[in-house]
Amino acid sequence: MMDTTAVSPLTPLGVIPDLKNATSVPFNETACENWKEIHHLVFHVANICFAAGLVIPTTLNLHMIFLRGLLTVGCALFIIWATLYRCALDIMIWNSVFLVVNLLHFIYLVYKRRPIKIEKELSSLYKRMFEPLHVPPELFQRLTGQFCNIQTLKTGQAYAAEDKTSVDDRLSILLKGKMKVSYRGHFLHNIYPCAFIDSPEFRSTQMNRGEKFQVTIIADDNCKFLCWSRERLTYFLETEPFLYEIFKYLIGKDITNKLYSLNDPTLNDKASKKIDRQPSLCSQLSVMQMRNSMASTSDSEDGLQMFLRGTSSSSSLLTGPAEHLP
Repeated sequence: MMDTTAVSPLTPLGVIPDLKNATSVPFNETACENWKEIHHLVFHVANICFAAGLVIPTTLNLHMIFLRGLLTVGCALFIIWATLYRCALDIMIWNSVFLVVNLLHFIYLVYKRRPIKIEKELSSLYKRMFEPLHVPPELFQRLTGQFCNIQTLKTGQAYAAEDKTSVDDRLSILLKGKMKVSYRGHFLHNIYPCAFIDSPEFRSTQMNRGEKFQVTIIADDNCKFLCWSRERLTYFLETEPFLYEIFKYLIGKDITNKLYSLNDPTLNDKASKKIDRQPSLCSQLSVMQMRNSMASTSDSEDGLQMFLRGTSSSSSLLTGPAEHLP
């Protein structure tokens, strides 16, 4: 051990200090003279848990759950060590606080990862329309769980009557059965499950309210459909930008499918599944043109023929590639 002689800073210059009577003090009072014994195994296991939690790669799908779980175990082991082997109240208290914080985070993360149970009636809708677009099950559950309901129609009942039913109230997707769309007795196309019932009206009247359906939609079988309140759905989509873009795509694609159905009334549900294209502006305007041309013409025959002649050129461009779809 190194010793040094304490000399008073007030010793005058030129005066030789009395080295014989000087007091000897340690050079560094905080230096470790003798290392204490190694702590109990519980202490080291706790630190191993902390280290393991911190080196978990973030690319692992459940890395946050593993991290919080290991931190929780480490804090619990520190409490055991501080209580049984160290008798340190402050260490026990601090680690108790950390234990509660990490345990709450762990429970919350596990709760978020719980399997979401989708209703049996909506499972096929989710798998066919929303799951391929990477919509999380919990978001789909929020979409279908608060401001919509499942309704039924028997064969022959009308979903909408032309010039009578308002288009402002709802937006619906057919879950089961088949519907027939007609204009003044002229058949236009069918609607099959997992397709919007009134997508053209929803898109064309987003800026204009108070309009009526220009077609009649009747249940051709016993039908079941999911119906949203239009006002509440619009408000919800404004708070969910991702889902808002999903709906824009789905509605646009549905309008495209309906245009194909107009050009080929024999198009069935199986064939419509193969049409998976990005909706084009031409297709959306063509369906709106159908609605407007029929409404603006007093003679139903003339209105229908006017629409068919007006879309013959554009439909040839669309149906040509469609014939090569797998």
